[in-house]
Amino acid sequence: MANGNVAEPGLTLRQALAAAGQDLAAANIEDPKLDAALLLAHAVGGDRLTLIRDGERRLDPSEAEAFAGLIAARAARKPVSRLLGRREFWSLDLAIDEDVLDPRPDSETAVAAGLELLADVNGAYRIADFGTGSGCLLLALLVERPGAWGIGVDISLPAARIARRNAKGLDLSGRAHFITGNWGGALAPGFDLIVANPPYIPTADIAGLAPEVRCHDPALALDGGDDGMAAYRALAPDLKRLLNSSGQAVLECGHDQAAGLADVLVAAGLCFEGFDTDLAGRDRCVRVSRGL
Repeated sequence: MANGNVAEPGLTLRQALAAAGQDLAAANIEDPKLDAALLLAHAVGGDRLTLIRDGERRLDPSEAEAFAGLIAARAARKPVSRLLGRREFWSLDLAIDEDVLDPRPDSETAVAAGLELLADVNGAYRIADFGTGSGCLLLALLVERPGAWGIGVDISLPAARIARRNAKGLDLSGRAHFITGNWGGALAPGFDLIVANPPYIPTADIAGLAPEVRCHDPALALDGGDDGMAAYRALAPDLKRLLNSSGQAVLECGHDQAAGLADVLVAAGLCFEGFDTDLAGRDRCVRVSRGL
């Protein structure tokens, strides 16, 4: 836990930052200096440049109290993104809260794969996003394809509300629509692209996840059943029905699940089209079409 140094009265921004970095390092936080800087910038209502430019400015009592609380929460393994209520994804600033999965850089693989399939930048594509959460996948795709329209589906009403908020913040409310539902049962066919990042952690593995994930991501967004494939089996019939003749689906999965997921989808009558790798070179997404 934090040792309280950051709450001492009269500390400069530079001193508070150094003390917080030491506190977080002592708590075994992976990147203590960066996390401390992000949280201090938030506490003083600035950015990281503020910490350099105004390094000798002294924290006022309310700033010191707010910063101490943020550092204590981070030392207790609450993610920085959840303390800030924001996450950058595909260079977009997205709101998140306890009702949605914290978007990870690995999920940008699905965006890159989807954009490759939607080759015409101005094409009037139709996109569906299942398990949309914050809306990150759909919104990133729509930013890059200004002629496209999309719908995001989530079983959680609070998640759909966050996605709508993000769409409004990006001026995409006219092209991005979010509904609650159980996968694609309420949708009509004809989609050029379907993307999904469904829950895929095997139930027995959840207890071993990092506290930042296990304690702060919603269980609905993590638990993929006994083998991690329950959501994909439920989703597969909708993929086959909803894709148009040339459309494909891009499904994110765990770093060691791609081959198994491909088998599940092919067994459901879908046609395997390929894998897409993340920045670490691991198969992170499986692409399928509806087949014959």
